[in-house]
Amino acid sequence: MPPSPSPSGTSTAPAASGPPSDPPALVLPGSPIQQVWAEAHPKPTLLSDFILGSQDGIVNVLGIILGLVAAHTAAKIVLIAALAALGAESIAMAAVAYTSTRSRRRLYLGEVQRELQEMRTVPHLERKEVADVLQQWGYEGAELSDLLDRICRNPRAWLDFMMAFELKLRPVEGDEPRKSAYVVGASTIVGHLVPLTPFFFVGSDLLLGAALAVGLSTVALFGTGWYEAKVSVGRWWQNGLQMVLIGLGGGVAGYAIGYAIQAAPWT
Repeated sequence: MPPSPSPSGTSTAPAASGPPSDPPALVLPGSPIQQVWAEAHPKPTLLSDFILGSQDGIVNVLGIILGLVAAHTAAKIVLIAALAALGAESIAMAAVAYTSTRSRRRLYLGEVQRELQEMRTVPHLERKEVADVLQQWGYEGAELSDLLDRICRNPRAWLDFMMAFELKLRPVEGDEPRKSAYVVGASTIVGHLVPLTPFFFVGSDLLLGAALAVGLSTVALFGTGWYEAKVSVGRWWQNGLQMVLIGLGGGVAGYAIGYAIQAAPWT
């Protein structure tokens, strides 16, 4: 029965039942490798959560604002509708981020338990799965056999290898659902405020407010795309333009709906 590694690097027998309290880390906490990794690379979930919340906030409120402006709604109604959307949408987005990330964590922990069970009961099949991955990478013969033995002698390396390269799952830390909810919720609020802010200052001039809302939203969306390209891959102008087109597309849809309702004979 392969033992589970402890954080110190020694091996202890895994629990017979129930998921482990935390997924095994690929790198020991506090090690120089982990520090370099943490300093050199942004967290992908943080970036995706920020883009999800901010883009949703901008697109959602911009569509509402332009739709109400097209329907010749009073400025007070525009503010009330946009602020109500801000409150409801930020809570809903944060809740969705929390529950979806928690589900990913539970899935990961469940798969860890399943892999540990299979390592105990059918180790020959698990070794073959490791060998299949190594063969796909081009390892053969003695080199393949040596690398396979090295991985499977270390239960921690064996388990992490299976999780990452067979199941293609990454660890989800215990506090990640809460962090994801905070980031998505906060960025959704910020995104809502971008097109809404001008209406606190333009009074009853809805056309000026709408023009400023479109302008601020364009700048914010382009900046988000530029930042994404900076920390990931892609051309900054292409990513920025893509974000702008998505955001303004939502605004155009809202304007078209508002205009159609205003022009309808029953209104």
